[in-house]
Amino acid sequence: MTSEAEQGGQSAGPRRKPRSLSGRLVVVAAVWSVLALAVAGFILVELYQSASERAFDAQLDVYVKSILAEMVPDPAAGEDAPVREPKGVGEPRFSLPLSGWYWTVAEAANGEKVQFASLSLVGDPLDVEPLGAAENRSSFGTGPGNEEVRVRQQRIGLGSAEYIITVAAETAGFRADVRDFANQVILTLVVFGAGLVGAVFLQVRVGLRPLVRLRASLGEVRRGEADEIDENLPVELAPLAVELNALIHSNREIVERSRTHVGNLAHGLKTPLSVISNEARTASGPFADKVAEQATIMSTQIQHHLERARMAAQRRVIGVSCEVEPVLSRLTRAMSKIYRERDVELADAMPDGLRFRGEQQDLEELAGNLLDNACKWANSKVVVHVWQLQHGEATRELFELIVEDDGPGLSQEERREAVKRGRRLDETVPGTGLGLSIVADLAGLYGGRLELDRAEIGGLRARLILPSV
Repeated sequence: MTSEAEQGGQSAGPRRKPRSLSGRLVVVAAVWSVLALAVAGFILVELYQSASERAFDAQLDVYVKSILAEMVPDPAAGEDAPVREPKGVGEPRFSLPLSGWYWTVAEAANGEKVQFASLSLVGDPLDVEPLGAAENRSSFGTGPGNEEVRVRQQRIGLGSAEYIITVAAETAGFRADVRDFANQVILTLVVFGAGLVGAVFLQVRVGLRPLVRLRASLGEVRRGEADEIDENLPVELAPLAVELNALIHSNREIVERSRTHVGNLAHGLKTPLSVISNEARTASGPFADKVAEQATIMSTQIQHHLERARMAAQRRVIGVSCEVEPVLSRLTRAMSKIYRERDVELADAMPDGLRFRGEQQDLEELAGNLLDNACKWANSKVVVHVWQLQHGEATRELFELIVEDDGPGLSQEERREAVKRGRRLDETVPGTGLGLSIVADLAGLYGGRLELDRAEIGGLRARLILPSV
């Protein structure tokens, strides 16, 4: 017989930790928020940089127009008058050596050979790409001090000649502004993202609180502390609570009908069997003896299977449980009175709040069979132990009840035979002799098991494992 506890113990690998729904929602929201804010921050910085470049180019265009205005020939000198060299462009930094602000004027027809240049170049070249056939262009280049410069080039025509005006300005201040803006954006988005994740966390916790209430209410029903689930829930969960309550009520009705049918069947079979047994005992001969023997076997088997069916129906009742300590204390006191010559001892204190997941009468029957069997065979002492199994020993909540006696005990073969269905090892002791086999079967129905071994005090050690709340 393989119980649920044994199957759990044989499963490969450790138990997987349940995943948190709220944790999953928070993680997904946090990842999405981080990605969205990162993309938003990148777009904002790019937009600011583009706007800054356009503003910078507009400023350089002003200087291009100033240089063009300075180059226009004097109308009084005639149409063939040469262009004038620009003098006052309006920016003092064009006159300071290597200031980072430069301009040049080149002849387009002469390979863009520089004709005029700002004093700030001090004779050094300005490293920019040739304009070629384009009318104007904005780009980045390298100044005489190897600094990065923003370059604005414009092709113009004066008289019969074409000139290319180039104005360049260092980008250090421009880049610093972009970096400062990027740092401010990052700081702002980090603070905003942290607040957003915190808000999502609170939203998830508050939003899932009804699920916590539903779980707590269902746990109360499972432990037998409530008859039904609280239906005072949000509209999304209230139908689920209603359906669960309907399932609980239906389950109880089915169990009650099963109990009624089992009781009717028991009463319906006992009377005919009693008549057959009585008639067989009043007669004589091999036939009568055989009928009496088979009637006794039938009565035993019917009792066994009716008990099994009754327990199978009872263990399917949702929300039924009972405390273990009062049941065992009552049984040990009763056995001490029945078997006065035996010392029946509840050896260890009960774990606080230990509850059996089943009906009280079932626990009484399971534990009572073990105690009764131990008292019948003990020489002088019976010891009872109860422990809660740790989570590492089982895949669900279980407890164990151990009953030991100092009697003759059983051999390994006898222990195997004792838990087989309908087997009786000794006809001389009063009773049906089917207690251990019934206990083993009923424990299996509860997902537990019965183990028999040699006791430390000399006799039989019965270890019963049952589900707890």
